[in-house]
Amino acid sequence: MPELPEVEALKDFLTEHLVGHEIVRVLPVAISVLKTYDPPLTALEGHEVVAVHRHGKFLDVETDGGPHFVTHLARAGWLHWKDRLPDGPPRPGKGPLALRVALETGEGFDLTEAGTQKRLAVYVVADPQEVPGVARLGPDPLADDFDEPAFTALLKDERRQLKGALRDQTLIAGVGNAYSDEILHAAKMSPFKLASSLTPAETHTLYTALRTTLMDAIERSRGVAAGRLKAEKKSGLRVHGRTGRPCPVCGDTIREVSFSDSSLQYCPTCQTGGKPLADRRLSRLLK
Repeated sequence: MPELPEVEALKDFLTEHLVGHEIVRVLPVAISVLKTYDPPLTALEGHEVVAVHRHGKFLDVETDGGPHFVTHLARAGWLHWKDRLPDGPPRPGKGPLALRVALETGEGFDLTEAGTQKRLAVYVVADPQEVPGVARLGPDPLADDFDEPAFTALLKDERRQLKGALRDQTLIAGVGNAYSDEILHAAKMSPFKLASSLTPAETHTLYTALRTTLMDAIERSRGVAAGRLKAEKKSGLRVHGRTGRPCPVCGDTIREVSFSDSSLQYCPTCQTGGKPLADRRLSRLLK
């Protein structure tokens, strides 16, 4: 799933390629992607793009005098830029193409979604706050006013484990499964540690890891073409998705805890005092 750094990079890429250009066609291929119907997609046509924004993991294309085009790429969605779009309308079918946006220059982009779980979402709204997911977002961790006291206040009464707290978009916007693993590894903290149990020193360590991990990922993605951002993300990860491989810090074997629809990765030596965490799904398989 694209998270804050990748969506920030897509925002910068689209700012460079969309702003100042007119949207001439918006062509839906998979109707399931459309989450709003009034105003219609055609309300975007004929309007110039004036800005591109990011709200957590949501991309927001703002038009001059028209509605906002807001999208969430979900787990398997992606944006593909085309210097020259194919002639003729796309044909609905079994492929991954979900929606196409065309500019007056002949350029544009496709939104695609792989797999069978169709969660890619597109909203056409007068105000991005009309999108329920945007309206519920917590503070952006890279905002100027998201300082250490603000972070401390968020976690003060948070009774969940750190992994779950960091992933909660209503608590902190933009961090998902991958970067929560990376942040906790950088902070040398167990994903199962209770957020409310952090000492002031531990809170400082986690805050620093949160900001540094995200800013470093954004810096790696800066200037990378949209089509290469997925590979760039994967190449920069130190524990997430690296089960069974050596930790780049200490050399211990990276372990995994599996859940029904996701998993987390961590280093026992760096994060849990050398003790492997219980993997309930694996334990059931071994019985």
